[in-house]
Amino acid sequence: MALSFCSFASGSSGNSYLIKGDQASLLLDCGIAGRDVANGLLACGVEPQDVAGIFITHEHTDHIKSLKTVTRMTGAPCYSTPGTLGAVKDRILTRGIEVARYGAEIQIGDVTVRSFPLAHDAMEPVGFSFTGSGKRVTVITDTGCVTEAIYETAVESDLLVLEANHERNVLLMGRYPYRLKMRILGDHGHISNEQAAQFIARILKNRKNPEPPTIALAHLSQENNTPEMAYLTVRNILFDEGFYEKKDYWMTVLTRNERSRLITI
Repeated sequence: MALSFCSFASGSSGNSYLIKGDQASLLLDCGIAGRDVANGLLACGVEPQDVAGIFITHEHTDHIKSLKTVTRMTGAPCYSTPGTLGAVKDRILTRGIEVARYGAEIQIGDVTVRSFPLAHDAMEPVGFSFTGSGKRVTVITDTGCVTEAIYETAVESDLLVLEANHERNVLLMGRYPYRLKMRILGDHGHISNEQAAQFIARILKNRKNPEPPTIALAHLSQENNTPEMAYLTVRNILFDEGFYEKKDYWMTVLTRNERSRLITI
C-alpha cells in the first residue's frame, strides 16, 4: 500500500499534479495543456477515465488552463470552495461540481482529502492535503504567508510540496513593474525561497514523526528564480538552523520543463 505524487510539466508556468493511492487517482489543478495532463497520467500508469476527482486551488489561469478539457476527458467531478467554483463554473459540467469548504474532509477511495485556506489574491483560494496508507501529501503553493492553518496541516506531512517562488533580491532588482513586485511580496502573493526555508525549519523543529520528510520545492518563478537558486538557498538556511539533508529531510525541486519522477511515500 502506498501514496504517490507526480508533478506534470509542459514548459509553461502552469501547474498540474497527480496524487495516486491504491484505489484512487486524483488531480490537483489543470494549469497546463490537456494533452500534457493526459500524457502525464499515462506515464504514471493512469488512464484519464480512471481519475476519480479534480481538486482546484483557485481560479488563476496557471491552475485552470485546461480544466474544461480535462473534466470532459476524465468525466471526474471537480472539487473546490464556493468562491473558486463560482469563478470557474463555465469550465465545468454542472453535474461535476462538488464543494470543498475550508476544513472539510472528503473520502475518495482510499484517499482522504482535507482542505485549508491559503492567503492569495483570488476569490476563495484553498490548499489540499491527501492522506492514504498512513501517509500524507500536502501541497502549498500560491500563498503570500504561512498561516497557522497551513502549518497545522503541513507539520506532520510525509511529503510537503511547498512553494519557493522567488529569490527576494532577484525579484527586487528585476524588471517587473513596482506594483507587481509588491503584489508578489505581499501577504496575498507568493512566498520566497527564504520564507520557504524558514517554514521548513519550523516544521523540522516541531514535528513528532521521527521519519525525515520529503520536501519538494514548487511553483518557481521563471523570471526571479532558478532550481539551483531555490535548492541552495533553502538548503543553506536549513544548515544554519542545524538541519542536514539526507539526515533530517530529503529535498527535490519540481521544475517547469520536466515531469517529476513518481514520488512514492
